[in-house]
Amino acid sequence: MEIKNKNVFVTGSTRGIGLGIAHKFASLGANVVLNGRNPVSEEILEQFADYGVTVIGISGDVSDGADAKRMVEEARAVLGSIDILINNAGVTRDKMLLRMTEEDFETVLKTNLTGAFNMTQAVLKPMTKAREGAIVNISSVVGLMGNAGQANYAASKAGLIGFSKSVAREVAGRHVRVNVIAPGFIASDMTDVLSDKVKEAMMGQIPMKMFGTADQVANAAVFMASQDYLTGQVLAIDGGISM
Repeated sequence: MEIKNKNVFVTGSTRGIGLGIAHKFASLGANVVLNGRNPVSEEILEQFADYGVTVIGISGDVSDGADAKRMVEEARAVLGSIDILINNAGVTRDKMLLRMTEEDFETVLKTNLTGAFNMTQAVLKPMTKAREGAIVNISSVVGLMGNAGQANYAASKAGLIGFSKSVAREVAGRHVRVNVIAPGFIASDMTDVLSDKVKEAMMGQIPMKMFGTADQVANAAVFMASQDYLTGQVLAIDGGISM
């Protein structure tokens, strides 16, 4: 798939990995829908002014099925189609299992997994009708390895992998591809506030002894979206931590 002039919807794209992915696609000539639960600020929209593409902000809650459909309809009304969907929106409610509440568990699954279901279902019919489309779901190495204190998050991200592979099989005959990126420790606002001691401990687990960047994840998202013979695959961008 040629990225230029395609329309890309990136959920959870007002900061971090999602914003990095949005910038990467826009820099390659794609029109982009930015998304968050709150309205997308003018300051964020202005970051895209020099790309020469159409960039719109659509706020809403991916965990709400009706809201997901409404957002996709709004995007299609402006852009005409959604050619690429990046399911990046996610939340954490980290606690050890004995202290985790039912609400902690269900909130994470509803956003991270049900949210991807809602958005995928909303774009899938037009994509299959057009016989072209790409969906990239952002999982995590935690979904491959597990992590103490993140049973809810790991369950949601592991579920996203099984979900993606199943949908990939359903729609491959219509030339719609579904793939997964599993990032490891990525430098972000969250890692910036950690102490040097905590950062050193985290890096000690990574064979490459360094954090990844949002740009590296974004490059992988572009690769997966553009490769016409790639579907049902999981790519870990993690410095080797999951090998």
